Amino acid sequence: MLDTTLTTIRRHVPAPVFNFLSPTYHWTLAFFAALWYRFPSRKIKVIAITGTKGKSSTVEILNAILEEAGYKTALSNTIRFKVGDISSENLYKMSMPGRFFAQRLIRKAVNHGCHYMIMEMTSQGALLYRHRFIELDAFVFTNLSPEHIEAHGSYEKYAASKVSIAKNILHSRKPNRTIIANRDDAESARFLECEAEKKMTFSAQDAKPYEIQKEGIQFTLNGQPVTSRLSGLFNLYNILAAVTAAQSQGVADAEIIRAIEKFDGIPGRVQSIIGKPDQDFKVIVDYAHTTDSLEKLYQVFQSSRNICVLGGTGGGRDTRKRAEMGRIADQNCEEIILTDEDPYDEDPKQIIDHVAEGITSQSPTIIMDRREAIREAIKRAKTGDTVIITGKGTDPYIMGPRGTKTPWSDARIAKEELEKLELTR
Repeated sequence: MLDTTLTTIRRHVPAPVFNFLSPTYHWTLAFFAALWYRFPSRKIKVIAITGTKGKSSTVEILNAILEEAGYKTALSNTIRFKVGDISSENLYKMSMPGRFFAQRLIRKAVNHGCHYMIMEMTSQGALLYRHRFIELDAFVFTNLSPEHIEAHGSYEKYAASKVSIAKNILHSRKPNRTIIANRDDAESARFLECEAEKKMTFSAQDAKPYEIQKEGIQFTLNGQPVTSRLSGLFNLYNILAAVTAAQSQGVADAEIIRAIEKFDGIPGRVQSIIGKPDQDFKVIVDYAHTTDSLEKLYQVFQSSRNICVLGGTGGGRDTRKRAEMGRIADQNCEEIILTDEDPYDEDPKQIIDHVAEGITSQSPTIIMDRREAIREAIKRAKTGDTVIITGKGTDPYIMGPRGTKTPWSDARIAKEELEKLELTR
């Protein structure tokens, strides 16, 4: 309702006036949201996680660790909202929903006796002051790479928006406020410069010796061997971010290791889809929607023959990376099927054509209907192949023109098509 009101105001107020008043408007809403719910973040430990990639995964891994340690938790991320044992899918198409929603969720967590609230926080949410008046105990930075440039105006403004979330820890009244950063990322210094009582870092060096396998990760935690069912170097970093956050809260290594070894994956993140137990090829659904995340995902399956289904980017945004995503697919996939993703008000075929510009060593198949594209990829798969479906993950809708939403699930569609395939073979 408030977002609709803001859109209406924007149509009738000159842009310079709107831009001048906008920060005051957002700050005021954030303040009144916190006031209405009686500043609930003061009554619970809050850990915020930000970065370009890995936020939702880190939230989920940290949640599993804290639960294993006996804490009652609540969380908010791109995938879901959870308070205690009650979980619901995030259907908002926003990783960080509005100010009143966030404060209400934290109040529910307090009322249900939760010890921790773990929150994914985004640069676009920070632009709207959705992080304000949420008092943090700890802040975690995963990584930073160019994204949402159209929304922010430049990479520097995008980075500054991320850093503003870390700076928000200054407004917290909590003791032992902690900033945690990935020291392997070139931008970590920006976050570690923010004031806090305690600063901690993590690095892949901390996990040595480690081995990244297609079926999992083996690494070391303070001299103790650990086996995770997650795959990919990026997931090692997500695990280390969650481990460091848990250590900052005094969780013992034994509890951390138990949680990691039990943890069996995250919906929409390198999610394996099985049609029947003796399926002789892999089908993977993943949220990868940036050049870096796409390349790192493909590297996990570099030893197999890959059939890749992708759509580029959402309409009206990040147009510069489309051809690059095509180039990365061209280098890593034996067959490429380009399809619709989230066109919004842009011509979906135009988006696909931009992606195709980066594909030079083969002719991609273009199937605009996303179900048909997934069906075709699965039909082509042979023993030992990997079908990799990217761009949506757990996104619940395909976003079309004029705000239309088509209910969607890559995982569900892939499973349905696998089951149909078994009936026809």
